[in-house]
Amino acid sequence: MKCILMHKRIAVAEIELDDATGFIQKIGTVYAPEHLPIGIPVRKGMADRAALNAWWTDRSIPASRSGVREALETLEITSTKMLLVRCYGLSLSDQYWICPEGESLTWDSINFFHHDFSEDIGDILFGEKKKADGLNLSSPDNTSDGNLKKRWKIINGKRCLIKGGSNPFRQQPFNEVIASGIMERLGIPHVPYGVTWNKGAPYSVCEDFVDEDTELVPAWRIIQSKKRSNSTSVYQHFVDCCQGLGIHNVVPFLDRMIVLDYIIANEDRHLNNFGALRNTETLEWIGMAPIYDSGSSLGYDKIPAQMKSEREVVCKPFKNHHAEQLRLVTSFDWIDFDRLSDVGDLITGVLSAEGARDYIDEYRIQMIVQSVQRRIGNLVQLARAHEPAQTTSTEDDVEEDIAETYTPKM
Repeated sequence: MKCILMHKRIAVAEIELDDATGFIQKIGTVYAPEHLPIGIPVRKGMADRAALNAWWTDRSIPASRSGVREALETLEITSTKMLLVRCYGLSLSDQYWICPEGESLTWDSINFFHHDFSEDIGDILFGEKKKADGLNLSSPDNTSDGNLKKRWKIINGKRCLIKGGSNPFRQQPFNEVIASGIMERLGIPHVPYGVTWNKGAPYSVCEDFVDEDTELVPAWRIIQSKKRSNSTSVYQHFVDCCQGLGIHNVVPFLDRMIVLDYIIANEDRHLNNFGALRNTETLEWIGMAPIYDSGSSLGYDKIPAQMKSEREVVCKPFKNHHAEQLRLVTSFDWIDFDRLSDVGDLITGVLSAEGARDYIDEYRIQMIVQSVQRRIGNLVQLARAHEPAQTTSTEDDVEEDIAETYTPKM
């Protein structure tokens, strides 16, 4: 299938997709190389097909997503990339899309920011039966990444992302609310979260922080803008790439994100769940995006004894361990520790809410509170004896920065 890769109303490049797999087979004329996704090399007017395919694949639902295998069987589709083709690649995170040859489609007539979208895919991903009268596959659910069950819905006119948790504790949705409360206390720009329920299971809900004039560029795309030398740390490489692109105030943002992730023992801050915002048409950088997707934290899949020892807490995106990642922080002066004095009450209130106790008992709550308070105490001591940040060392660097997978636990 021949298409034009579009960036909102701008024609970017001619591409040809395989009808069976959805892969990009060929890239023709590149009309606007500056509007290609960040990190796609162009040499002698030719765009790198492997790099563009990697971007296209990242745009599709991962095969490891909870419920995807069953959904594909229900839809009688072999690949999630074919779902991507069915919705023209449209997303609620950016303004890229594909216009098939011979079709008179326009951004203004089909985008999901202005127009309603089908809930059929979301229903199937959430376990509903296939409709007897056929399916409408035009949905941003086809371009949502991550492994946890999720879907987009329009709630009171707002585009909202609804996301589940993993067994056995289904804790991630509650963790999002707790993380939001901590960031509010510390003055960290963030996406606010709430909890909603479906068939007795908790789900986090948040409004889309991207609109028709802006787009999210994940950190993974940003680090593709420049080749990293073996002697450069992942952290320093990311900072260098941001500076090269013209993204400002990156280091203060990273200070805050790293501190937050230490407080909540976040295990999955991979390079695709933070990033920067830019204007779609002018390509001007707005700055780092508000922090979102902090649910895989607070011992979400651990028993209380593991929370207490903290031996199995892993870390991303820069170092494998939080203690090493904290050494990247350039300043703790912005932290008002008095604002964190009621964090125990915050955690207890969220995890004791109606319905939450079906998954989380009192002892587990106590262990979570104690763990967070212990880490805050450690931060107080660290802030008092702060030494210069160690941003250039490659020791303990993360090697494979990918999202966590969630396997069922009995």
